Amino acid sequence: MNIESKLPEVGTTIFTVMSQLAMQYKAVNLSQGFPDYECSQELVGLVEHYMKAGFNQYAPMAGLMSLRERIVEKQEKLHQTIYHPETEITITAGGTQALFASIACIIRPDDEVIIFEPSYDSYAPAVKLFGGIVRPIELNAPDYSINWDEVKKMINAKTKMIILNNPNNPTGRVLEENDIKRLIELTRNSNIIILSDEVYEHLIYDGKKHLSLSRYPELKARSFIIASFGKLLHATGWKVGYCLAPEYLMKEFRKVHQFEVFSVNSFIQHAISDFLKNDRNYLEISDLFQQKKDFFHNLMLQTRFDLLKCHGSYFQTVQYKRISDEKDTELAMRLIKEFGVACIPVSAFYTKNTDQHVLRFCFAKKNETLEKAVNYLIKI
Repeated sequence: MNIESKLPEVGTTIFTVMSQLAMQYKAVNLSQGFPDYECSQELVGLVEHYMKAGFNQYAPMAGLMSLRERIVEKQEKLHQTIYHPETEITITAGGTQALFASIACIIRPDDEVIIFEPSYDSYAPAVKLFGGIVRPIELNAPDYSINWDEVKKMINAKTKMIILNNPNNPTGRVLEENDIKRLIELTRNSNIIILSDEVYEHLIYDGKKHLSLSRYPELKARSFIIASFGKLLHATGWKVGYCLAPEYLMKEFRKVHQFEVFSVNSFIQHAISDFLKNDRNYLEISDLFQQKKDFFHNLMLQTRFDLLKCHGSYFQTVQYKRISDEKDTELAMRLIKEFGVACIPVSAFYTKNTDQHVLRFCFAKKNETLEKAVNYLIKI
């Protein structure tokens, strides 16, 4: 039978490709964004406890109420804002599912969606699946700042959604107050919905502050905000996240969510709910990753790569003009095959594969892993 693909241009993701090559060549894998160290043994113990206690059946569709209440407490403590646990919070099967459901419940054929590139790779395909039109705005190294005048020109009567990633993967850039001010100005008195991907919200460095859109009433009223326990708890394989949104948006979100996954595994929700009662378990993570970022940064100064600023996420981007003028994809492949280190070429995060000679390394790894990788990179 012949079928017409709904995503004819989509193939295997660059993350899968590079991780497979890393395994094939036994390279140090700094490509895909996941830790190579264990999560909290206290948390693992809680998961085991609730599994053995019989919490192995369906959780409520919107998520365990006690976990939603912990999220309410966290949002109030960190961002001085209140979400109603019954109607404005839904536990999801990871951040990507929450992103997909947010797009699915809003975007119709010919709706336009503004995204900022380099961007996480799930945004554009989800928009296209529902007939939406992606309007990418390219950001440029080394600072990846947003030209809001360009955004203003892009907005028109068909603009239905703006997708933001703060802190940004892959660049590590975080939104500043001026960005927030311009976003408020450009969306005021419009029907534009904002999808704010904030899965790296706790990974903020160098004295910066995470400016969640939930802090700003005008933006909160039109925003889906996405978070991930995988990033927060060093357990990406558990695929548990959540979505925050005002009731009128959450009502539509849950219509998709209930038919997409219905609910998320119950025993892990119980475990996370207990674990978050101690706020140190989420307040101290930024200090941990600040140390890792600084450790990797100082190691990389021994190489010929030029390090770009990283104020958030667990990715360090670099330019390599002192090393080569080859394409970023070519150099990334060569690093695996000839030097034993896997990274991600940042051109993969652009619709047009725009190549600014930038590579992305993940530093959410053991110190010995980072040292081993840099010992290889020094040889370039």
